[in-house]
Amino acid sequence: MQPQYQMGYDRAITVFSPDGRLYQVEYAREAVKRGTTAVGLKCSEGVVLIVDKRVTSRLLEPVSIEKIFKIDMHIGVASSGLVGDARALVDRARVESQINRVSYNEPINVEILAKKLCDHMQTYTQFGGARPYGTALLIAGVSDGEARLFETDPSGTLLEYKATGIGTGRPAVMKVFEEEYQEEADFAGAIKLGIKLSTPPRKASWT
Repeated sequence: MQPQYQMGYDRAITVFSPDGRLYQVEYAREAVKRGTTAVGLKCSEGVVLIVDKRVTSRLLEPVSIEKIFKIDMHIGVASSGLVGDARALVDRARVESQINRVSYNEPINVEILAKKLCDHMQTYTQFGGARPYGTALLIAGVSDGEARLFETDPSGTLLEYKATGIGTGRPAVMKVFEEEYQEEADFAGAIKLGIKLSTPPRKASWT
């Protein structure tokens, strides 16, 4: 049963509640929180993405679980939340990257691509007839010799991090990073830290 003050305001993406909330965006964020954990961290040699490829059945082929995507030679994306929504954004990112190559004969800047995706995601919080994307992305890459790491959320918010995590394990991941992250670490050290997560013991497959 919904609270009286909430009824009606969560049915339309374009309607703010009296306390300034967009419930459909908040519901989309909940979808991300329920997703498997993905982490990203910059290091002295570049940037690392690690995802939890949770296998829920022995009949499932692990190779069919897509959580990390190649956008271009210098950009990768990790996702948490609804995989179908993430795949739609990945396809859009690939198109934007190729348009930039054809138009300017150079690879797209990581920050520019991240902003283009967030601008697109933000439009789905303003117009009726569609819902927000139920996914968050970690966009990692190298531009002009510098490693970059960005995090998106369903509202279209874009933030840059040295190290961050999304999905169900985010609180534990951020706690580990706050205490132990070192930007000067090499790839091996970054990977080791990335999989040292204080999540409840369970069977997981990391990539």
